[in-house]
Amino acid sequence: MTLFSVLIVNYKGWDALEDCLESLTLFSSDRYSIEVLVVDNCSNDNNLDAFISLYPSITFILNTGNNGFANGCNLAASAAKSNYYLFLNPDTKVDSLNLETYFDFYLKDSNAVLSCLQINENGTFYNQNNLLPKFITFFGIPRAIYKRMHRKKIAHKLNENENYFYPQWVTGAVVLISKNWFKKINGWNEDYWMYMEDVDFSNKVLKNNGKIAVLKKAVLFHKHGGASRINIKTKALTKTEVLISKHTYIQNNFSTTTSFLLHMRLTTGILLEKTILSFLSIPLFFIPKLKVHKIVLKNYVTYLFSAILNQTFISPRAMNYKKK
Repeated sequence: MTLFSVLIVNYKGWDALEDCLESLTLFSSDRYSIEVLVVDNCSNDNNLDAFISLYPSITFILNTGNNGFANGCNLAASAAKSNYYLFLNPDTKVDSLNLETYFDFYLKDSNAVLSCLQINENGTFYNQNNLLPKFITFFGIPRAIYKRMHRKKIAHKLNENENYFYPQWVTGAVVLISKNWFKKINGWNEDYWMYMEDVDFSNKVLKNNGKIAVLKKAVLFHKHGGASRINIKTKALTKTEVLISKHTYIQNNFSTTTSFLLHMRLTTGILLEKTILSFLSIPLFFIPKLKVHKIVLKNYVTYLFSAILNQTFISPRAMNYKKK
């Protein structure tokens, strides 16, 4: 019987995590067994002990702090016993049939990374036709124009067949990879605190001539954003980190000249957008969502000063951040 390690990073997403763990405890197969490891990024809300008691067959690991998704994943992998790692978001749910099929196809073919179809609470499938960010496709409008103009070229790159299609990156919500491949790419990049670490992860696989595939024969439930957007402050924090992670990705994956141009374009666009929306939040104070933009603007400006002072675009929350 082949063992798979299911690795989950949690931060205060206990309701979603409970649903996820309940679905995993029901897994049954004649050919596969699973061990489940949950890294709690120091939620510090008195729920961890209750979950340890509730799920004695699951290994819970308390992290030293809210060290981010990449660090949590690496910590979970370091404690895993199997040769196959399935990274799952806590806001996912599985069933035995789909999970067994998923494992079957990973062992059958030579894909380095395998994800699968994901469906949300509305019964809608996520669009997973993801292309790596390039200079001309890094921002939304140019990317949309590029996709429309190069539909045939993109379809050829995706190389869809009966079982798979092949995007250039897959979301970290559902990632199956062997221990050997994980070591080959040095795991998750802890330059990222949260967001875009999955793009970077996939990029490293492609640079090492590995295949990234999405399996069409298996479907997992994924409630997008269910574990991270808890309140206005949390939402502002996550939205700020989305922006910061874009800067980190630019720093790590583009040449000096291209990086400079992309950083400038990104910074200008963000400051202009968030300033306008922050001013709008004053007369439109009764719209709670606009308050988020004020907080994001403050967070982002603070980050920019930190980036200039410390000469790095890595998030100050990330484990690889070094203050000068």
